[in-house]
Amino acid sequence: MSGFGEKAIVPPLTCREPAVPTLQVENEHVRVTRWDFPPGSETGWHRHGFSYVVVPVIAGTMHVELPGGGTTTVEITPGVSYARDFGVEHNVVNAGTAPFAFVEVELKALAG
Repeated sequence: MSGFGEKAIVPPLTCREPAVPTLQVENEHVRVTRWDFPPGSETGWHRHGFSYVVVPVIAGTMHVELPGGGTTTVEITPGVSYARDFGVEHNVVNAGTAPFAFVEVELKALAG
């Protein structure tokens, strides 16, 4: 290809609906956010500046995109919490056909 007068083949850009964050509490110690995910929605790529705990409130299938192209899929269950350290980078996507939700509690004393 000479590049002159030729068009590159570019895959179509895909955009997902954003998940809906609702800030519930923020003070000098914690930030508590409820995340609601309609089917197919995503958080968008982000990196956590604090260690955090996730408390699922509505069950669902969480697809997590990781740096370098890796992915993982996790079934979340209401009341079954998990914790992660600061510095985690990812994009969370609702891979299921029903909405799901969780509450994220960021611990400001455990910053990266």
